[in-house]
Amino acid sequence: MSRSPEPVDLLDWDDPVRGFITAEHEGRSLALRTSGTTQQPRRVIRSAGSWSSSFAAVSALAAVDQASRVWVPGPMASTMNLFARVHAHAAGAEVVEDPSDATHAHLTPLALTRARRSRVLRRGATVIVAGDALAAGEVERATADGLRVHAYYGAAELSFVGWASDGLTYGAFPGVEIRIDNEEIWARSPYLCTGYAVDDETGSLRWSTDGFATVGDRGEFHAGELRVRGRVDDAVTTAGVTVLVADVESVLRSCAAGPLRVVGLPDARLGSVVAVALTDPADLEVLPDVARHRLSPAQRPHRWYVLNSLPTTASGKPDSELLREVLAVTPAARVAR
Repeated sequence: MSRSPEPVDLLDWDDPVRGFITAEHEGRSLALRTSGTTQQPRRVIRSAGSWSSSFAAVSALAAVDQASRVWVPGPMASTMNLFARVHAHAAGAEVVEDPSDATHAHLTPLALTRARRSRVLRRGATVIVAGDALAAGEVERATADGLRVHAYYGAAELSFVGWASDGLTYGAFPGVEIRIDNEEIWARSPYLCTGYAVDDETGSLRWSTDGFATVGDRGEFHAGELRVRGRVDDAVTTAGVTVLVADVESVLRSCAAGPLRVVGLPDARLGSVVAVALTDPADLEVLPDVARHRLSPAQRPHRWYVLNSLPTTASGKPDSELLREVLAVTPAARVAR
């Protein structure tokens, strides 16, 4: 009995785009390394077609064509950046190194903030954001600077699930069926992976008997609108109450001037407490009051920190584990009560 060809790991190629073309031509699967928001890597196996079948929809939604010039500054260790380069090639667009020459950019929310503040993107450029939640305030500021902001929700295992043409309001990505079971987001589409590599079966992917898959993200889906609330394990249990990090972050980000991150930290009395790491000192004057008025008592942060930057994984996503280590040796800021 013949064995299936070995999957193509795009990071093994000097030119990942050429690696994708080879995999598609030879009928081989892709092995994509992903670490999510931790430093624990795993390999997701998917067909080349699970990517290429979404190219036309992405091109239509973001208006990418042969005249486009695409800036992808993030590391190739991130599947979102690998996809962006492969998609640009398929659309006939040019990948550029100079952001001032770009008509399109693929960025994380943190990278969008940096790009906006340094004004490296020209007015009228389209920014496609993924990798973390995008704050309403950041979308407003980017729009005021003349940028067109799109965002998508998905995962390395699921690929595209939701797309927000306004940067905030997700609808189902074309070709995706979404349902909510026990508050978890499940998706069925041509874009799903086939599983993990045999030696890496430690991820969060689960399947239903009818072809839907989930990675454990919680959310709501009503009248065609998808709201993502974070994962069950991305929560803080404080004084016996479970607080979803995403719920706290969404409120604070709507009023924040800079990027922030919410994590749980150990506490001798309460077990754990909600803590916030800020990157703009001005937010320390505003956000505690926002928390007092808009968050429940359990959700309100007990500790506030101001950092120069937020730690990220090799793929450019927030690294919550490293952030906790940093905060453990960083004095908390004084906040007026």
